[in-house]
Amino acid sequence: MSDTPAHLHPPLAGAQRRPSVRFLLSHPAHAIALGLGSGLAPIAPGTVGTLWAWLAFVAFDEWIDPLQWGGVLLASFIVGWWACTLTARHLAVADPSAIVWDEVLAFWLVLWLLMPASFWAQLCAFLLFRFFDAAKPGPVAWADSLFKPQRDVSGARAIGWRQGFGILFDDLVAALCTLVVISMWGMW
Repeated sequence: MSDTPAHLHPPLAGAQRRPSVRFLLSHPAHAIALGLGSGLAPIAPGTVGTLWAWLAFVAFDEWIDPLQWGGVLLASFIVGWWACTLTARHLAVADPSAIVWDEVLAFWLVLWLLMPASFWAQLCAFLLFRFFDAAKPGPVAWADSLFKPQRDVSGARAIGWRQGFGILFDDLVAALCTLVVISMWGMW
């Protein structure tokens, strides 16, 4: 260890922060982007966020009709774009794994278009979505690469609305791939 005072070695401006419960509660955008805490899971936060989305959808589906779900999805997209952008900026990471609102929104879209469906059909949709989101084959990898941050004039990587959209976009493409596979499966 160095004898140099800590104030002479401040954290790097772009250093990655690991979100905590305190961070989650420090701003409404953080609570939304981190899936009300599901993104704080130490292992596989995207999977935990998708499970939370599934449970929340099933819980609310009894009271929300399909047209209202369309409104919920639209509002969730707009609010989620803001929340993901702000949270990524505060974490100084373009697409932190703790941000799971993208999984929530995308899996709600899958369930909205799939329902009514049996538990097994929902489980199949969950597994397919997690595959496309985590493995990022073909079109999902393309979507993921579109909105990576560009360096600004100072050489820093700016995190803006474009990157916030990118956080959501690749998961929406994963949802689309999930729905295509399910529809093709149903044709056989």
